Amino acid sequence: MKQQVLVLYLASSALDADVVGWSRYDGTGASRPTTGDSDEPPYQTGLAALRDGWRLFQASQLLPPHPGHEYDTSFLKHEFLFEKLEG
Repeated sequence: MKQQVLVLYLASSALDADVVGWSRYDGTGASRPTTGDSDEPPYQTGLAALRDGWRLFQASQLLPPHPGHEYDTSFLKHEFLFEKLEG
């Protein structure tokens, strides 16, 4: 079995929120996707990825901002990791 990994950053913590960033990795060697190789996300939402057979295996923790830092910019915090196994 070889693994494909899809990383989706969503607009909120809900799986049906819009995708705002993404990365793909193909352990099968069938393709060589790179970050920024498309203007369109592979899926519009995390839920759409689930419906297409991707398995969710990690979601980011929901951590509130520290008081006084509510408007600081940083990493994309709503990260979801998906996988597909190819035999």
